Amino acid sequence: MTPDEYCARKAARSGSSFHYSFRLLPPDRRRAITALYSFCREVDDVVDEVSDRSVARAKLAWWRSEVAAIYSGTPAHPVARALAASNEHLPLPEALLQTVIDGMEMDLDQVRYADFVSLETYCHRVAGVVGLMSAEIFGYTDPATRDYARDLGIAFQLTNIIRDVGEDARRGRIYLPQDELARFGVASADVLRCRSSPQFAALMGMQVGRARAWYERALSKLPARDRRAQRAGLAMAAIYRTLLGEIERDGYRVLDRRIALTPLRKLWIATRTAWTTRSP
Repeated sequence: MTPDEYCARKAARSGSSFHYSFRLLPPDRRRAITALYSFCREVDDVVDEVSDRSVARAKLAWWRSEVAAIYSGTPAHPVARALAASNEHLPLPEALLQTVIDGMEMDLDQVRYADFVSLETYCHRVAGVVGLMSAEIFGYTDPATRDYARDLGIAFQLTNIIRDVGEDARRGRIYLPQDELARFGVASADVLRCRSSPQFAALMGMQVGRARAWYERALSKLPARDRRAQRAGLAMAAIYRTLLGEIERDGYRVLDRRIALTPLRKLWIATRTAWTTRSP
C-alpha cells in the first residue's frame, strides 16, 4: 500500500464530512489535503484511544520527530511520507504541524476550560492552524484568505464540540466553558452523567449561536476572487452549518446521541456548493 493509498483509506473510513469536500479538488491538492487530514486523525487518535497518558505523551513525542523528519527527508510513517511528497509542490510550515500536536497535548493535561478565551486557544491549535494549512493547499491570491481560513477552522471545531458533548463527557471531558455552564445553571456533573434539562438546551442554543457567528465572521473575510479556489472549505462549511441546524431542530439532544447527516446528503451539499462557486 502506498502512502497516498493509506491516507485515502483512513479518510474514507472516518466518514468525515471533509471527505466529501475533498472530491472537489484536483488530484494533487486532493492528495495533499487527504494527507493533512490523515495526520490530524493520527495524532487525535493517540489522545482518544490511548488510556495511559504517559504512553500517549510518548506517542505524540514520536509524532513530533516524524514531523521534523518530513522536512529532513527521512519520515517513516506512511502519513508523514505522504506529507513529505506533497510538500514538494504544496509546502506547509513545519511550525503549524507542530502546533496541531501542541493542541493534542492540551487534551492530556486539561479536561475543562474556564472560559471561551482559553477554549479559543485550544480551538486555534487543533483547528485554526489546520484551516491555515488547508488554505495553502487549496490555493489563494489574497492574503486576507488566511484570516478567513483560520476563523473557519475554529467554527468547525466549535461545531465538533457541540456535536460531541455526550461522547466527550463519556471520556471525562467537557469543552463547554465552565463560566457558561454556571451562567445557565448547568452542573458539570450533569453533563458527565448525560442528564439533559431545559437549562442545558438553553446553553447549547447559545453555543450554536456562537458557532454560527464564527462561520459568518469567517465567510465575511473571504475575498471574492478566492472563492473558487477555496470551494472545498466552503463545502465543508455548508455541511457543518446544516449539521448545526439539525442539532437545533432535534432540541440539542447531544448528550445521548451523535447527530449526523447521511452520506448522500453530505455529497449533495458538497456538489451544490461546487456548482455555486464554479465561477470566480
